[in-house]
Amino acid sequence: MNGNAELLNFVYQNSQMGVVTIKQITDIVEDEEFNKYLRSQLNEYEEIHKTAKEMLNKNGYDEKGINTLDKIKAYMMINMQTLTDKSPSHISEMLIIGSNMGVIDAVKNLKRYNNEAEADITGLMERLLRFEENNIQQLKAFL
Repeated sequence: MNGNAELLNFVYQNSQMGVVTIKQITDIVEDEEFNKYLRSQLNEYEEIHKTAKEMLNKNGYDEKGINTLDKIKAYMMINMQTLTDKSPSHISEMLIIGSNMGVIDAVKNLKRYNNEAEADITGLMERLLRFEENNIQQLKAFL
């Protein structure tokens, strides 16, 4: 697989994990203001996910989504961590940790594929990176 396909699939998987996670969390969260914020976050993850899929298909690549085991692990982890604490503060902390992991992976992948991927593809990766960094800043308000 070439750099374009690998970078696009990273964006596709990262945004898919964001969609899956936020959908699950919005079912748990009871605070309306926090839920409103999460829904706006979900919209951006869905938009990035859709764009990555379109770019993959346009370039003749198959999208490689998150495997079932990883989805189950994420689902179980969220359920376990929110069993006793469903507060916006606790859930924000969980999401900040996830977004930090996304930032680290995004920076690594941008450096790795800097000379291999086309500008529009690295641009989508940079959009996801900025979005994750912004999430971290905005989630601090709910801590």
